[in-house]
Amino acid sequence: MASAIAALAGITTTTTAQHTHTHNHHATESTTQDQSSKVRYATESIDGLDIFYREAGTPGQPQLVLLHGFPTSSHMFRDLIKDLQDEFHIIAPDYPGYGMSSAPSTDQYDYTFDNISRVVDTLLELKGFDDYVLYVMDYGAPVGFRIATKHPERVSGLVVQNGNAYEAGLEEFWNPIKQYWESGSKEDRDALRGLLTIDATKWQYLHGVRNESVISPDNWLVVQPLLDREGNNDIQLDLFYDYRTNVELYPSWQRYFREHQPQMLITWATGDHIFPESGAHPYMDDLPNAEMHLFDTGHFALEEDGDIIAELIRDFMNRLDSVTIND
Repeated sequence: MASAIAALAGITTTTTAQHTHTHNHHATESTTQDQSSKVRYATESIDGLDIFYREAGTPGQPQLVLLHGFPTSSHMFRDLIKDLQDEFHIIAPDYPGYGMSSAPSTDQYDYTFDNISRVVDTLLELKGFDDYVLYVMDYGAPVGFRIATKHPERVSGLVVQNGNAYEAGLEEFWNPIKQYWESGSKEDRDALRGLLTIDATKWQYLHGVRNESVISPDNWLVVQPLLDREGNNDIQLDLFYDYRTNVELYPSWQRYFREHQPQMLITWATGDHIFPESGAHPYMDDLPNAEMHLFDTGHFALEEDGDIIAELIRDFMNRLDSVTIND
């Protein structure tokens, strides 16, 4: 094509080729820069599952791992990632059964927090994440704390947003779930199906917020169709039942806090009925140097206060990096 254009224009092929080469060189540089500033979407095959994740930033920057809660996915971090990708290398996976990751039926895969944490841990190793801050929220806490106690040397800090590690934080909302833990009965299991409806999902996003009009309905329009997939209710009910294993591990997580004294930033929504404020304060007993900020908002604090939380995380991670350099 270049030869034809050169012949028609009456100019030499050599000159055209040099110009084309220079143009492509600049285009490649520009493309590389553009890609590093964009969120990337990909999957890794782990244990026969396709595990979806969002990634942003550049390898070599301080690492931040974002672990989502129920009933959402990495979608909950869509704005936080864009707020922080200029300075940090970020990864946010979808757990098996959530978001864009594989969701085999419960007779094909054992949905437990042990298995989910193992999948996430493997993903981090595959992606070269070996010195990172963990952001844990809701289900992200039992996933992240399993990883932290397994690899304390890899976790440079913890950001905890309404993620529980103390029985004091399991209040009224948990009573029917605790009953299911005790009985294991089909009747008590079926009684929890109401937590998987569109009304319950909307309630999770709207309860306790200051201003419902700033909460995007895109949230439940993304989440609910995934919950409504055939067989997904049983995935969620299995994990409700398995949550009892997290409570059994609370003492070991608390011991990890006391012995390792990881740096911790707590950003807790006080309007959260699922993980109320009573679950936040015990962290300070085990980690007296932790930094706590309380927000007058609901379960998904990022929806209403994400800009403030992003800056708190930025400051927290920059201070961690400074301590590391000084050491």
